[in-house]
Amino acid sequence: MAFSIKQNDTAPSLRATLRDGSGTVIDLTDATVRFHMKAVGGTAVKVDALSNIIDAEGGIVQYNWASNDTDTAGSYYAEFEVTYSDGTIETFPNNSNLSISIRAELN
Repeated sequence: MAFSIKQNDTAPSLRATLRDGSGTVIDLTDATVRFHMKAVGGTAVKVDALSNIIDAEGGIVQYNWASNDTDTAGSYYAEFEVTYSDGTIETFPNNSNLSISIRAELN
């Protein structure tokens, strides 16, 4: 999945359906989800924040950008980290990363 947003924008939100390696939707009932993002080639995490669960049984999550999340143009990798009610953790996508492009604003 690839997502593009302009520098300093906070809309649109990033919405995703979390699926396992076989394509089965993940049930997020009683789980918490965090969104992580860091620059391609970077070491520091730019975003580590709670994500909203929109439809637990349908595996749909949404991250609403904060103003400082998109203040630096560049290419980023991102993922959603799920903590299930039993304390186990699983990261999505689990076979790659989401690609986020923050395009420089014109002014």
